[in-house]
Amino acid sequence: MAYWLLKSEPFKYSWDRLVADGRTHWDGVRNHQAAANLKAMRVGDRAFFYHSNEGLAVVGVCEIVREAYPDPSDEAGRFVMVDVAPVAPAPNPVTLKAMKSDPELSAMAVIRQSRLSVCPVTEAEWRRVCTLAGVAA
Repeated sequence: MAYWLLKSEPFKYSWDRLVADGRTHWDGVRNHQAAANLKAMRVGDRAFFYHSNEGLAVVGVCEIVREAYPDPSDEAGRFVMVDVAPVAPAPNPVTLKAMKSDPELSAMAVIRQSRLSVCPVTEAEWRRVCTLAGVAA
């Protein structure tokens, strides 16, 4: 199993909306590195749902439920999307500030590449953020 972090601006698509919807496609990614990360995802992989711009925090855990397929919003046909479903909310949202101040998380891709919307997460980082968030790793 691999681990990821997916960023979404809550006014566009929030954790609460994902929970209400039960499943959604993760589309609109136009960065080649982020798209490569989407292509690397497998069914069963887990991802942190991160509210960007507002909140700046991991607010939940979701699961990849469909692997990469063409994003119909990309007329050129170069980019893909995946489907995700909610697993659990984070009882204690983990802020970007908290991640930056934690020595075990200082090398996270979300910190090093702050503009990347789909980031890999190491197993050690996954366990640490889950501990801070109060969710089962």
